Amino acid sequence: MNQNPLRILGIETSCDETAAAIYSTDGGVSSNVLFSQIDMHKRFGGVVPEIASRSHLEKIQGIINDALEQAHVTLDDIDVIAVTTKPGLPGSLLVGVCFAKALSWAKEKQIIGVNHLEAHIFSSCIENNVPFPHLCIAASGGHTSLYLVRDFGVYECIGQTRDDAAGEAFDKVAKMLDLPYPGGPEIEKLATEVGFKDFFSYPRSKHLALDLSFSGLKTAVLYDLVARNAYDLKTKKLLSDSLELKQQVASSLLVCVRDMLTTVIERALKQYPEIQAVTFVGGVACNKYLRQSLQDAASKYQKPFFAPAPKYCGDNGAMIAFVGHYKAQRQEFSDLFLDILH
Repeated sequence: MNQNPLRILGIETSCDETAAAIYSTDGGVSSNVLFSQIDMHKRFGGVVPEIASRSHLEKIQGIINDALEQAHVTLDDIDVIAVTTKPGLPGSLLVGVCFAKALSWAKEKQIIGVNHLEAHIFSSCIENNVPFPHLCIAASGGHTSLYLVRDFGVYECIGQTRDDAAGEAFDKVAKMLDLPYPGGPEIEKLATEVGFKDFFSYPRSKHLALDLSFSGLKTAVLYDLVARNAYDLKTKKLLSDSLELKQQVASSLLVCVRDMLTTVIERALKQYPEIQAVTFVGGVACNKYLRQSLQDAASKYQKPFFAPAPKYCGDNGAMIAFVGHYKAQRQEFSDLFLDILH
């Protein structure tokens, strides 16, 4: 393993955030710059791939320049360029990978392709000394999985959603309730107002071992709203302006997701007694209620709990640079034939 100090430029463009960060052996994260496209996609209720890729093209040069400037370095000071190659929107990924390859060639810098999910898995390690092996719950709009993490870069998926991701369920239910995109923060806000109570007892997925399922929950919410004459299936429109109803649906939904996540954590801790800690990562890990609930579940088994700072939960360049750093230490470099989704 290379023990010399390294400085990594991390580039992330897998979906609708253009991000870049600088991470070094000696100083950790020295800059973490991000442009979010949320306002561009709000009126569509979700990410439009063509709009996303065009925005990356417009923003990537400026974002990288800002990351370098905030870290008080230039490209000449960078040792390695790390870039997300999968998974994600192909058009968005191509912007980042092509830009990173151009920089690598022009400045004669080593390049490393990074799996976006691996970056999320280890995002809790950016600021914390997390022991191995640990259980990682990764939850976002596109993915919800459980990983047994044995070392840096050494992990296996031991459970995952069989259909929708947790964040996707939040977004789709929020759309039913005529709430703004993204739905997760809006759901949490409404649930907070009524104290996180379970008003409607939506069904929990059962008998799935360490797997999860959120599609049935989303459908249960839909048909419950229809039964209450609050939603029209034909027009796909909410018929009720009742704030109380929205609060109760949001609260019941969030409590249900909590129950499903804590159930699989407890099953995993029983099945894998070697687990030393629990981590919670991804965009959904910004949810304070779920963070506290999962911490409580870990505490029942005397396991320490770690979650990234909110700025490292969503897509960001720091987590890409962090993974690029330990890969560079192991000399796990890519070449200029680097491509997406491989």
